[in-house]
Amino acid sequence: MEFQEELITKTEKEINMMSPLTWAYVGDSVYEMYVRTYLSNTTNLNPHKLHILSIKYVKASAQAYILSKLELTDEEKEIARRGRNTENHHLPKHSSPEEYMYSTAFEALIGYLYLTKRNDRLQEILKNCIKLVD
Repeated sequence: MEFQEELITKTEKEINMMSPLTWAYVGDSVYEMYVRTYLSNTTNLNPHKLHILSIKYVKASAQAYILSKLELTDEEKEIARRGRNTENHHLPKHSSPEEYMYSTAFEALIGYLYLTKRNDRLQEILKNCIKLVD
């Protein structure tokens, strides 16, 4: 992603010092954009139906399931652990607190990989996400 080079100016050390909730904030948008792009390219649905279908991929229970099935490196497991254990004062509406914690961990991992420009690994994980949910 070319715009990453211009937008992301922090070093990996600085990114490691960010709150895991910041990683999750970024990861949520990266994953949502990936899913929306995937669905736009593989279906001919109108925007409302695209939105309904995208929920299957982005809901907390799906993200928690994906995280449980991914083969992660030790470093990635640590990133996910930090995301999962970060105190979040948000109460989930449509998932259990445990699913919400694991979905936050998933989003933190996606955001961390994006922010550190590990695009090959990010793309590999995102492709696996689609396969795991389909």
